[in-house]
Amino acid sequence: MDSKTLFLNTPPKKLFFIASIPGAISMLASAFYQLIDGIFVGQILGSTCFAALNLAMPFVIINFALADLIGAGSSVPISISLGKRQEKEANNIFTCACLMIVMAGIVVGGILFAAAPMLIRLMGADGEFAKMAVQYLRVYALSSPVTTILFAVDNYLRICGKIRSSMFLNILMSVLSAVLEFLFLFVFHWGIWGAALATCSGMFICVVLAFNPFFRGKLQLRFCRPHFHFKMIRQIIACGSPVFLNNIAGRITSILMNAVLLRFGGESAVSIYGILMYVEGFIQPLLYGMCDSLQPAVGYNWGAGNYPRVRAIEKCCFTASAILSLLSAAVIFLIPRQITTLFMGSGDANFIAAAVGALQLFSLTYLTRWFSFATQSYMTAVEKPVLASLISLSTALVFPVILIGALWPLNLTGIWLNFVGTSLLAGILSVIVLIKFKKHVFSIQQAEAAQYQEI
Repeated sequence: MDSKTLFLNTPPKKLFFIASIPGAISMLASAFYQLIDGIFVGQILGSTCFAALNLAMPFVIINFALADLIGAGSSVPISISLGKRQEKEANNIFTCACLMIVMAGIVVGGILFAAAPMLIRLMGADGEFAKMAVQYLRVYALSSPVTTILFAVDNYLRICGKIRSSMFLNILMSVLSAVLEFLFLFVFHWGIWGAALATCSGMFICVVLAFNPFFRGKLQLRFCRPHFHFKMIRQIIACGSPVFLNNIAGRITSILMNAVLLRFGGESAVSIYGILMYVEGFIQPLLYGMCDSLQPAVGYNWGAGNYPRVRAIEKCCFTASAILSLLSAAVIFLIPRQITTLFMGSGDANFIAAAVGALQLFSLTYLTRWFSFATQSYMTAVEKPVLASLISLSTALVFPVILIGALWPLNLTGIWLNFVGTSLLAGILSVIVLIKFKKHVFSIQQAEAAQYQEI
């Protein structure tokens, strides 16, 4: 099905299943691999390597943040341009964005490679623990010029209506990375750097496969002679800011959390936090897969001025996000011990008890997390980056930092409750944002109606 027919004519509920189910499966495959990655490192290399991985992970995600800014930021104006039937402008944005991502990968990767020892040392790590974290981070830094574009090309495939191709690409990446990681760690007995190399190798192979149809001119988006201009760059940065701010602010918060955890509970507390992050890394991609997969359709219809259809699509998104989030809360609350032993089967009784308590508190996060997540995605899709960025920055940094201070007397319990409080505050903020946006849409419709009457 071509993208115009899919986005404009398919009934909203059918469109939701066509777009979101493959998107959720794609993210589920990625989440499974992240889960397997943690299990392999924890079970094969041990608790110190597992803690080192989690200490370095915020910087790894920062490595992808600028690419996400450009990839997500370009996807929205590309979709809207196609909705307005401005194919040349869409192709130019696509071409320029790809070039910008490669250049960003070179610059950010180089900085992180050089600064890795200092960054890890500033976190309070030393000795073998710090050495492992540096090794892990530097592999990602070296690979960034050719791996960071993977998530952007995933969006471009969906814009072209190749939703299943995007799904199979993500599944292939996860399978390849898992097989390579098992080979590198279990068979070759390489260190923690082997885990990073396995992921980067799988990503590189999938980047080559994903761009093949674009280079052959087989898809709606085509490479052209790039024409950079200030308006386009500003538009990309504005639309990508919510994702970028979420990545950067979230990693700053993780770095701060790790520093506080080292003070309150040492390496064990960092490992428990790592388990929580792996659980979140399993659920959040599913939410992201459902909401993000609908963004091209929402943007296309927003560009075409079909506002009732935009609302109908988003209604499906909010409903599905709520169901998934509430089910996740129930599962985490009911089987925290099984989740803990999945990562740290050899942990002592005190560690397991502490992790179980942390997980049960953490599960309450998903009673409200779905609402702010779906609202942020909605605002991004309709080119309202300020409102989306407000939710993103508040959720990832402002609310967690405020709550660290407010809950400080509770020590580690305050850290685990931080997630719950942040989610609740983000939900309240999202209600305010939606009310403001509803008034904005009403004013647009009134202006269009007045213009139609004049004609």
